[in-house]
Parts: sequence; structure tokens; C-alpha cells
Amino acid sequence: MTTDERIDQAQLLYERAVFGGDADAVPVGERALDGVEADLALARGRLLHARFLEEGAEDPRELELFERAAALYARLGDGRGEGEALFWVGIVHQVVRDDTDRALPFFERALALAGAAGDRLTVSYALRHLAFAEGLAGRPDAARERLEESTRLRRELGFGPGVAANLIVLARLAVERADHEEARALLDEAAELAERAGAEGVLRWVAATREELGVG
Repeated sequence: MTTDERIDQAQLLYERAVFGGDADAVPVGERALDGVEADLALARGRLLHARFLEEGAEDPRELELFERAAALYARLGDGRGEGEALFWVGIVHQVVRDDTDRALPFFERALALAGAAGDRLTVSYALRHLAFAEGLAGRPDAARERLEESTRLRRELGFGPGVAANLIVLARLAVERADHEEARALLDEAAELAERAGAEGVLRWVAATREELGVG
């Protein structure tokens, strides 16, 4: 159910309670609005994360919003929403606070919930960030496997900028194996996908990675 549908449902339930004398309508309406609150918290938290990526300063509200969203979705029995919110809790720990160990259980739980709900996009994100954890733990083959599965899902979804972002990381792993030819091909494809999607930010990542790795 969308946010608009939840608000409309709450309005109808109000009328049923007040005009129809339905005693059960109020708690049902409250659940609908819990869903609205969860959606809003998740959306606001994502915007705060975008601001962090731009400015580099943590806003403590970001974690609070994602945790609130996860709790509300869990109360509603919405596994898809809970999985997405828990993924973002993990992102705060891994990306904002540089604490991958703290992030891992959130990514793993997000992966399980998103997989059960058929949410392939969140699965792809969880796999990507679990791949980073594998790399930090000195397991490049496991990292590549996670990233390749994430990339496969993103290709299926037609998520070009997300595919390109993954290819950049795969290129780094290729350079670690001294396979500069593969790295060059991966970065070429990443640039093509990003340009096609108008993803200027990803194009800048590609250019920076080429320069850093010496892969022209």
C-alpha cells in the first residue's frame, strides 16, 4: 500500500468510527498511519544520508529515523519495509561511522527479509555492502562473488547507474589481481552505462578510479 493509500484509508476509517460507530476502525487507522510514519522516516533518513555524502558531517537524526522506520515496519509485519530500513541502519554504521562490524548484522538481516519479500533492489544493495565487508576482511574472492550477484540483479532490474557503481568496485578487485585489461573493460562499461543514464556523479567516480588505478 502506498503512502497516499494509507492516508486515504485512515480518513475512511475515521468516518467509519465517528459516523458508523465502528469501534475497531480507530486501531486499524492507527496502523495505517504507522505505515505513513515509517515511509516518511525512511525517506527523510535517505535525504539526510545524501547530505552526509555531500558534506561529510553526520546528522544524528539519520540513524534515529532509520531505526524508527524499522521498528514501525516490524510492528506492521511489513518485512519488505523492515528489510529496507535495516539496510539503511547498516549504512549509517558502515559508511557514516566507519564501523563495518556493527553494520554486518543489519545487512544480513536486511538481505534475509528483502529476499523473502522479493525485493531484489534491496537485496542488491545488501550484497554490495556485504561485499565491502568481505573485502575489508581480506576475502577478495567472496567480495567479488557478492558484487557479481548484486550486479546480476541490478542488470535484471534495469538499474544502470547501480550496475555502473558495482563495475567500478569490480575494476578495483581486478587491479588487485593484476588484471588491468579486465579493469579497463569494466570501467569502460561503467562509463557507458552512467553516460546513458545521465548519472554524472557515477561518471566522476569512473574518472577518479581510472586516475587512481592508472587504468586509461
